[in-house]
Amino acid sequence: MNLAEGHQSHVPSPNFLMRIHHIPEVTMVKVQECHVFRTCMDCLGANDPYCGWCSLENKCSLRGACAEAAQDPLYWLSYKSGRCTTITEVHPPQIQRTTARILNLVIDNLPALEGQFSCAFSALGKSLVMNATRSANGVNCATPHTDSLPPIPPGEHHFTAKLSVRMKTGPDFVATNFTFYDCSTYTSCTQCVSSDFPCDWCVTGHRCTHDTGENCRNDVLVTGVASVGPSIRSGPGFCPRINKTANGSTEILVASGISKRISVKVDNIQQHIARMRFLCQFNIEGRVKQVNAQLIGEVMYCEEMVFSYSTQAPNITAAFAVIWDVNKPFDNPENIHVLIFRCSGMAQSCGICLELPEKYKCGWCQDADNSCQVYEHCNRLPTLWLDRKQTCPNPQILSFYPKSGPWEGGTNITIKGINLGRVFQDIANNVRVIHEDRKVIAECVPHEELYVKTTQIVCHVEKPPNLTTGLMGGPMVGYIEVKVLNDYTARSREQYSFVNPRITSIKPGKGPKSGGTILEIWGLHMDAGSRAEAFVGALPCNVTSRDSNRAVCITSASKETKTETVRIKFDNGLRVFEDYKFLYVEDPSITYVESGSAGQRGIPKGIPSGGISISVRGSNLNAVQFPFMYTIVENQEYNSSCVVESPTEMKCKSPRVPAEKLDFSSDDQDAHPLELEYGFKMDHVAQVQNLSSNPRHSKFMMYPDPIYYPFSEKNGIKYYKSDYLTINGMNLDRASQESDVVVRIGTSYCNVTSLSRSQLTCRPPTTQPPARDANGKPDVNKIPEVVVEVGDHLKFTIGKLSYELPSSQDATLTKPVIIGVITGACILVVIVIIILIAYRRKSTESSRVLKNMQEQMDVLELRVASECKEAFAELQTEMTDLTSDLTTGGIPFLDYRTYAMKVLLPNSDDHSVLRDMQIDPIKKPYIEKGLRLFGQLIMNKTFLLLFIRTLESNRYFSMRDRVNVASLIMVTLQGKMEYCTDILKTLLAELIEKCMEGKSHPKLLLRRTESVAEKMLSAWFTFLLFKFLRECAGDPLFMLYRAIKQQVDKGPVDAVTSEARYSLSEEKLIRQSIEYKSMTVYVSMSSQTVYVQGLEPHGENIETAVKVLDCDTISQVKEKALDAIYRNTQFSQRPSKDGLDLEWRAGNSGRLTLSDEDSTTKPEGEWKRLNTLAHYGVPDGALLTLVPKQSSMYNLTIMTDKLEKSHKYETLNFSLKTSPPLSRATSPMNHDPEGGYKYWHLVRHHDAEQKEGERGNKMVSEIYLTRLLATKGTLQKFVDDLFETIFSTAHRGSALPLAIKYMFDFLDDQALNHGITDPEVVHTWKSNSLPLRFWVNLIKNPNFVFDIHKSNIVDSCLSVVAQTFMDACSTSDHRLGKDSPSSKLLYAKDIPVYKDWVERYYRDIKNMAAISDQDMNAMLAEESRLHAHEFNTNVALYDLYAYAVKYNDQLIQTLEEDEFSTKNKLPWKLAQVLSIMCGESDA
Repeated sequence: MNLAEGHQSHVPSPNFLMRIHHIPEVTMVKVQECHVFRTCMDCLGANDPYCGWCSLENKCSLRGACAEAAQDPLYWLSYKSGRCTTITEVHPPQIQRTTARILNLVIDNLPALEGQFSCAFSALGKSLVMNATRSANGVNCATPHTDSLPPIPPGEHHFTAKLSVRMKTGPDFVATNFTFYDCSTYTSCTQCVSSDFPCDWCVTGHRCTHDTGENCRNDVLVTGVASVGPSIRSGPGFCPRINKTANGSTEILVASGISKRISVKVDNIQQHIARMRFLCQFNIEGRVKQVNAQLIGEVMYCEEMVFSYSTQAPNITAAFAVIWDVNKPFDNPENIHVLIFRCSGMAQSCGICLELPEKYKCGWCQDADNSCQVYEHCNRLPTLWLDRKQTCPNPQILSFYPKSGPWEGGTNITIKGINLGRVFQDIANNVRVIHEDRKVIAECVPHEELYVKTTQIVCHVEKPPNLTTGLMGGPMVGYIEVKVLNDYTARSREQYSFVNPRITSIKPGKGPKSGGTILEIWGLHMDAGSRAEAFVGALPCNVTSRDSNRAVCITSASKETKTETVRIKFDNGLRVFEDYKFLYVEDPSITYVESGSAGQRGIPKGIPSGGISISVRGSNLNAVQFPFMYTIVENQEYNSSCVVESPTEMKCKSPRVPAEKLDFSSDDQDAHPLELEYGFKMDHVAQVQNLSSNPRHSKFMMYPDPIYYPFSEKNGIKYYKSDYLTINGMNLDRASQESDVVVRIGTSYCNVTSLSRSQLTCRPPTTQPPARDANGKPDVNKIPEVVVEVGDHLKFTIGKLSYELPSSQDATLTKPVIIGVITGACILVVIVIIILIAYRRKSTESSRVLKNMQEQMDVLELRVASECKEAFAELQTEMTDLTSDLTTGGIPFLDYRTYAMKVLLPNSDDHSVLRDMQIDPIKKPYIEKGLRLFGQLIMNKTFLLLFIRTLESNRYFSMRDRVNVASLIMVTLQGKMEYCTDILKTLLAELIEKCMEGKSHPKLLLRRTESVAEKMLSAWFTFLLFKFLRECAGDPLFMLYRAIKQQVDKGPVDAVTSEARYSLSEEKLIRQSIEYKSMTVYVSMSSQTVYVQGLEPHGENIETAVKVLDCDTISQVKEKALDAIYRNTQFSQRPSKDGLDLEWRAGNSGRLTLSDEDSTTKPEGEWKRLNTLAHYGVPDGALLTLVPKQSSMYNLTIMTDKLEKSHKYETLNFSLKTSPPLSRATSPMNHDPEGGYKYWHLVRHHDAEQKEGERGNKMVSEIYLTRLLATKGTLQKFVDDLFETIFSTAHRGSALPLAIKYMFDFLDDQALNHGITDPEVVHTWKSNSLPLRFWVNLIKNPNFVFDIHKSNIVDSCLSVVAQTFMDACSTSDHRLGKDSPSSKLLYAKDIPVYKDWVERYYRDIKNMAAISDQDMNAMLAEESRLHAHEFNTNVALYDLYAYAVKYNDQLIQTLEEDEFSTKNKLPWKLAQVLSIMCGESDA
């Protein structure tokens, strides 16, 4: 190593660090980098004395870092040995996949090791390890069992496995490639015998085989070229095959609609094949047609058939095959095929038709259609059919350009048309410009080399002979005329103009002598002629564009400064601008460039975000109109614009450079800047380009972007206290100065006064300015935001600045406040004294009442005993009643779509993913194209993961958004469940990793839906457990719902509060003794009802027995009646009770419409009680009819006598009101909007007025809690059945769903990977992932699975069952006491049993055999196939696209920062999608 003078070094020490001294600093440098070499050859080839190949660990390392390196020279190979452990030979080198062999591996320099060697075969995502034995020159090992090998991919004939040798533990020593092939994958003789593998073809058996002795006995054999041994028939030349057509071509031409007989030559036809039956098969548009064939000599003749196709294509290729022995095709190595064509599809005009290749034999048919046809399709009339040798009639000029030219001529006019001659001689000397009266204005001489048969003529216009001094009266116009053979004439629709172009001005008037100035030449008819040449003096000016008023050119370089005349030559016409001349001036020069603070002069600085103001000084800077600055990064220029302020001064903005292109050494404040090449583009001036290469100028210094920190105050709100505002940050003034920074406070500004490395100071406005809303408009109701802008692109939101004092700020107590506090304290003391006196008097009164209470308690004890006895009787009898009453009319399962949408998006009954996409037809094409490209992005794993991470990292991404995005992703991936599962596993692994790194306890994982992954997990189980629900778990869940509903309906249910006598919920238990009587009424549906509702008729006047209570409201009776009548009909198909009235028929005496409230309802103060059957006096066995509301009819006069016996009506002509809608939202009381009444049914809560006689009828409410036990005991069997079904690995003949085992194994693996040994943590993960996330939701909401109605009281009971289910899955022990909730006390004895079930369930699943990826993927593929088209994925993609647009900036930044994303051009692809969706691009 050579060191310059002033340097010194030490000899490398054993720690392999070299200390290099360089005034004024010392640097420590490693002298070895062994780890950078990945292979043995690279490691030894580096000739590094410190590095060698560690064979045992398969890595390049130091000798000291290689275990047991001293035991054997082959354990650590130095570069001097030059010998690597290599497999030099494998015998056999390849085998048939369906066979197994012992392989002999010859290995050089294999270390001598004790222990078991292994051979590992790795291919197609699968690795198989086989035991190996050491041999003299290597190892021997068997190939894997054929059943365990992966299948050969479709379309392939082999796969190559990595064959590596290793010990039982440790990495591979050495590896090579080994091939498994399968001859049976070849389907033709030519492919078989031409392959690189030893495959042979059995002719009669028509199969390819590796073992002819076994598979080709007594058969004609064609030997493969790679087969070993002699053969009389070897290679594809001996295969039975189609050799060629009669004319030697591989293409057989047939016009569509023509009947033709096909014949081909065949070769190598053995005698036994010649006796077989032959068929000709033609595959036309995917439809196979076949006809019989006959072999005569060596020619195969197919029977005649009509060839035709239905598409609009000019021609299609039909595959052709000759079949023998029913299903054995001859080889077709030359790909002989039939080309079916339509002449009319290949040519729409006569000229093009006759110029089609002669092989098609097309001609122009002059019948009614005038089309290109073969002769057979033209009525076989020679007079109507023109062949290639004839001339087409009716030539037409479709267009020509240019439309004008100078009057001096010389313009080349390009004419486009049809039938414009078949050869050049047809139109030679026959093109001219003519007047309306056909007089010739000028001749146009065609160019033969530019002539295109029938479609294009380019001709040279001559000067009109009668124009000698130019156009004095304006343009001269005429038509273009073409004559074909003087027989047919074509004339243009538009006119050609001879014009006089004129220059009126030029801009700019000067430019640097180096040229490059964009010169605009203004005038009239500037687009005339086919060619324009501009000149500045004698120097050419390259014309770049022209329109009618302007021509643009770029000036050439001049050797000196001077003034020159501007000229343009339009074809033959020269025009000169005489008013003023163009001035070539001295080139601009730059003396210095600087930016940033004044500490360093003459150094340009910038930041990656650009926009830093740069001052440029020099001379003649105003000689250029559009200067700009550039920097060079990785050979790519990044530009920014400049503004010239004077001849000596110019202001530029620093260029913006993508952050990923720059690599700063560190993120601290002392990070060294990057030195970049830079320069200026000022037309073609070379001396200002690459300015940094000039020793007088420094490099461009690129510093990291400054970072401004948000306010540290709570909620980011800073309170204005002084005249100055201070904002902290990092790298603030390294490239910036005060003028580069703008601080906005709402709609106003904060004047920047100083800027240091870590702090900015500015003076805010003296009063609080209005905030700025999303549209940039003032908003005085909000606190203004403080935003720092650096340059043009970099913005930081610092927080908010409030001019009000904070509410928590201490304030000095004033004297009036102190006096008020003392006065209040005195009043409080007086109140306490008064309360003590009142308490003493009350205690003496209580002693008197105590004796009276004792007597009442004796009465209460008798009532409690009666109540408990009644509850016990119910407990014994209800089980039998419920089991017998549950009907078997079938379980009303919802279809998959409805079920999935209810679980994924429960608040959206008719989501847009269930409908066709509603978009503007004009926007539809590019929106659909954009969505297709966006869908491809979603199917990119890198993009989707970055998309989800970006959304979740945004603080404005709400919980509702997370749920919505997860649901939309799952809907989109419904047809790609394998990919969906991969994404879910990755997200869950990241979630677990984040949980382990964070401060939260691992048990909290998956407890709440706080991430997209958790909601996706819920949806994943929702999709994959639907089959299990229908076949197994749905039955006990529905039985539990029916049991709860029927048990609740057996007792009174308050229609207003939803409280019930039979309930599992303490909050919904009627805590009073309600007198009621069970009744049976007979209800029929009127024919009008059936007609109006559109239902299947149940029969005219068929009466259904309905069990009701006399305390039921009319609405409750209607509900029970509809349940009974339509018990086998799904709820959504039943009529609504709100659309029906209930009529009571009393024999022939009349009908009375019953209602929850009408004029018979008697108010009691501010209360009104809802009408019941008892209110109307409806007897047991009454006949009731459900009728539509609008057809209710009354015959009240007949009912007069009957009604007067039970009601004191003053008149019978009262108006009936419909039942007021009752809902849980109005519980516990409902108000009449008109009369101000409160409604009640069975219980009046908060009723302060209580009559003396009522005290005896009311008991202590807790006494009625025994009814919870009665209801619980009745329903116990159904709860047990449901829990047992859910927590069993094999129940009701249904196996455990693969998804559960797969996900639980994944969680076990994650726990193992993170070193979690606490079994309770994994137990909690599993409980949070499946039971508490999926099953609890369905237990509480069976209407997500079934087409049913869930009432409030049933919902309360199901919530208790769900809570019990959750407690059973918990690992913590809840201590129960008298203050514990009744729901926990109710199942306190059952929960330990249920916990045992859960633990056994998890244990059984863990002990089950692991599910292979192949089986899981097969299941997922089947699920995808079944439900791929359930939802409109375009709608889901559109909704996801909305999120991509909303967070576009952050998403683009994330994609650009990710290495794999940029490698796959994902940012560009997303930008392309955005552009297409906005209609800005068709790309």
